[in-house]
This record gives sequence, C-alpha cells and structure tokens, in this order.
Amino acid sequence: MCGRYASTRSPQELAPLFHVPDVPARETLAPNWNVAPTDDVWAVLERAPRGKDDTGPVERELRPLRWGLVPSWAKDAKAGARMINARVETVHEKPAYRRAFTHRRCLLPADGFYEWERVEDPGTAKVRKQPYFIHPEDGQVMALAGLYEYWRDRTVQQDDDPAAWLMTCTIITTEATDAAGRVHPRMPLALTPEHYDAWLDPDHRNSDELRALLDQPANGHLNARSVSTAVNNVRNNGPQLLDELVS
Repeated sequence: MCGRYASTRSPQELAPLFHVPDVPARETLAPNWNVAPTDDVWAVLERAPRGKDDTGPVERELRPLRWGLVPSWAKDAKAGARMINARVETVHEKPAYRRAFTHRRCLLPADGFYEWERVEDPGTAKVRKQPYFIHPEDGQVMALAGLYEYWRDRTVQQDDDPAAWLMTCTIITTEATDAAGRVHPRMPLALTPEHYDAWLDPDHRNSDELRALLDQPANGHLNARSVSTAVNNVRNNGPQLLDELVS
C-alpha cells in the first residue's frame, strides 16, 4: 500500500508541469514531507465549471482534496481513513471505486513515498519496521494515479454551502517491483506526461484502455533509502525526514 508520501512543490511549480492554466488564487497548502491519511493534498483533475452540467466543457484544475476517498453513499466521512488506496486489480469493479474510476480520475503530485520493511534486530530477535523513502532517481515529480469523489454532508442544509460538500481522493496501487519491491509488496501507480490528457479526460470511460495507461513511477527507475523512524509520527514534518539514515 501507499500510506505516506511527500509533496513539497508549490502550486507555481506544479501548474506548468501538469498544464494547469490557472494557479489557485486563494487555496494553498504548505510543503508536506509527511503526508498522512485525511491530510489535504494537491490534485490535478478535469471537470465542468461549477454550475454547468457534466456535458459542458471541462477545465483542468489544481486543487486540494482530502486523502482517503469517501464514497458518495457513505453515512459519514470517517470511511475515508480506510480508503487511501485502491488496488488496480479490482478498482474498476469495487463499489467504492468503480464509478470514480469511470468518471473522476486525478493525478496526485508527489516527490516520493514511504514504505516500511520488517527487519530483525541483530542479537534480540525482535522485529521492527524500518522506513524507506522511495523516489525517482532523477528527482522529478511523480504523477500518482488517483480517483476523487464528492460526498454530501447531510448535516448542512443548503447545497450551495461550501461546507456541504467534501472532495476526497485515493491512490491506485499495484504489485511492487525494483527498489520498491525490495521493501514492500505494493506500490503506487503513476502516469507519464503523454498519458495525462487521456487519464484526466472524464469522457474517456473504457476501463481496459484506462488501466493500460498506468505505469510504475519513474518507469521503475526508483531509489530507496532508509530514513529515520521519526516519519512514523504524523506530527513530525520537515526536509530532515528525507535524510538517509546513517548506520
């Protein structure tokens, strides 16, 4: 799975990378070296402008979503904490994800992601979890494949009240290979720039074709380095979390 990642680039950096015409004027997120479930994260998506129907022209946006998808039929938003990942093998058929996979796909920019390896301490036979930061060798941004969904908070009476709607997202994962596979059996999927348009297009609804667009982050050219267990605590943040652990 992908349970933590780093996303530190600003909207001004991300907008040209993903061909977003307008940088968000009011909404902003601080750089985050320890993105955790239920955090707000940057997402790139395409949808019709507010007030227009689904058949109108779509616009590409960079906007914050909450990580942890809440299905539209969920009774409350707490369900999202358990839905941070969707398996590519079943994403097109699972009730929680299949409609979003068809209609509401997004990209989640990331510097890299964390995974934990179970290791045995020499001489103690105790097993601990060693965190690793896994990232592209060339340092380029990763475009993680994601889905997003709308959830209506029924405790808010007016539909046009911004508090009435929650937008959430999830990351699509697959079996891990290369550097990531040495640490954990699952890893996030990503897209290369030439596939951004097809993935984000809400009118593209062929499941087989969409799944064929997904690829290993950085085409498998990943580096995994051990980092401090400070990343285990969601309250810890800062670039020092990415420093390689010195034995």
